[in-house]
Amino acid sequence: MHLPHQRGPLHNLPDTPDAYDAVLADVTEQALARLTEAGSLEHPDAVDDMGDTSLGITSLLALAWQRGKDPRLPEAVRRSLAFHLRERVHTEDNPGYPNLTVRDSGLPYARYVLAPGAHPIGDWPSTVWALLQAVNLLDLADGLVEDEQRARLLELAHGYWRWLTEATFFNPQEAGNQAIGCVVGGLMLARRLPPGEGESVRARALALYGEKIRAHRVRDRGALLPPEHGGAYDNNYGPISLSFLAQAHRVSGEPVFAEDGEALARYLDARLTNGGFDNGGPRYSEQHSAFESVLGLRYFGERVGADLGRYRGDSRWARHAVKADGGVDGHFAWMLVWQIQDTARWHRTPSARTARHQLRSGTVSVAFDDRMTPSVVEADGTYYLPAAVHRQHGFGPVLDGFLLCRPMGEIRVRDVQVAGLTAKLVTKPVVGRDHVLRHVRSLYVTDGTTLWTTVAVQRLDGTPYLLAGLPYAADDGDRVCRIAEGAVASAGTLRLTHPPEQGRDHFDARSRLTQEQAAFALAADPRGYGNPDEGWRHLFSSTAYEAGPAPDAPEDLHVFAVRYGPGGAFTPTFVSGERGLTVRTEAFTALLGDPAGDTHAEPELTLHV
Repeated sequence: MHLPHQRGPLHNLPDTPDAYDAVLADVTEQALARLTEAGSLEHPDAVDDMGDTSLGITSLLALAWQRGKDPRLPEAVRRSLAFHLRERVHTEDNPGYPNLTVRDSGLPYARYVLAPGAHPIGDWPSTVWALLQAVNLLDLADGLVEDEQRARLLELAHGYWRWLTEATFFNPQEAGNQAIGCVVGGLMLARRLPPGEGESVRARALALYGEKIRAHRVRDRGALLPPEHGGAYDNNYGPISLSFLAQAHRVSGEPVFAEDGEALARYLDARLTNGGFDNGGPRYSEQHSAFESVLGLRYFGERVGADLGRYRGDSRWARHAVKADGGVDGHFAWMLVWQIQDTARWHRTPSARTARHQLRSGTVSVAFDDRMTPSVVEADGTYYLPAAVHRQHGFGPVLDGFLLCRPMGEIRVRDVQVAGLTAKLVTKPVVGRDHVLRHVRSLYVTDGTTLWTTVAVQRLDGTPYLLAGLPYAADDGDRVCRIAEGAVASAGTLRLTHPPEQGRDHFDARSRLTQEQAAFALAADPRGYGNPDEGWRHLFSSTAYEAGPAPDAPEDLHVFAVRYGPGGAFTPTFVSGERGLTVRTEAFTALLGDPAGDTHAEPELTLHV
């Protein structure tokens, strides 16, 4: 089976003017064939996300006309705009909507579902989306929309903004992407209003960003990130927030949007594998967006010098939203407009900077979480997640069911590059059930094809093993397939174990189940409402590689050595000396200094080919 939403890298999508014109030509033909007598461009199967869809296709037709002057388009634009102004603007409060601050304001808003009271909770983001479609169309209306319609559209856009910022609580879903999108809508609207009103709206938009979004950023892996559905980064919405930050910077020139976008871009780069797979998030832990993220990944990838386009998008939405039959849907159409208008190009080579929370070279990568425990290990096109034992998740030594990877003090990191090798040494103080403080030293070395890991800890009583990962997925062309084993070797014994018990508390990699599905089964609320990361933390056990101690380790240490990826015999040796622990493998010799570190208490690492 394949993961449903992680498909081809987004930078593989052609982004030449001819390629975009071909996309717009296809949209044009579908739209003209669909246009109803009333002027609707909505997909006939559409049920939700209704507030912006017809207007979104109208804006795409306007862009197509600006680029090609197809004589069929002016009438279609005017008729479909008239439909939205007549049929999709609501001014009476939606029954049951819980986030109003003013009742019966009479201000216009867009509905997520058209029927009164059917699903009112979605009206705030739907109104943001409708605002963005409206201001986009205003920017594209020159020579196309008559003055009376244009004035009504501007009045409507201003009304949407006022409903979002005066009649409701701002950002009621605590969704960073929605909130930044609203700010973008205000910034774009301000340019179309008379000077006094425009300056007021712009100032309000910037204040909302500073006070309601930026002041509430969430720290993860050393970065401050826009809050997303109660967490930090979400695999679906994080790159969408990046696109909104890109547009905010493009239209306003304000340095704060560049600063925050670059921080989010570097964070994303450090967690994203070479193959573009990633996992984790408080809303959709494994779902990836597509055209909605192109602008941000391309714009900030160029600014920070990182190949962010390796992100595997859902290619079914490669250019625009579609319904199950493949027909175009206008939802989020502004993102296609903006990426066509933007002049940034994909940066296609890996970043040269060393990142604390990443080891990356060639086709190998390790992304580290806040505690410097691997969150994803990638080697030979295969992805390993942290395994679970007794509801503890991670990579590290296990003794009597206790996982030694949670730090009880400062985590030290040392990065080294030499002669084609890239290495990272992570030193953590940990405490076991015996209340004894020990230092776990984890060495990661790669030549760009194979990953060698060595974990050393003061000798434990009993027979520990190394929890060495849950084999989860592997590259399969433009798809990612589920797996249950990988190419792993160990200096000691090696076992691939599966949970002896069944049920949602146990994840067996051999099952036809994705991590996101399993996580939502454990979450307090269903998919679309619950937090999959929170749910996954309840997992009791999982498939896991368990590596035994190296048989010839020094007497005072337990040492574990695991190799991920291709290779022949794996017989590393380990020697303790005055300067520290020497590790010799078929590819390198490494000296891990004493856990106490140098004169500044920093770990020492020497590496030789």
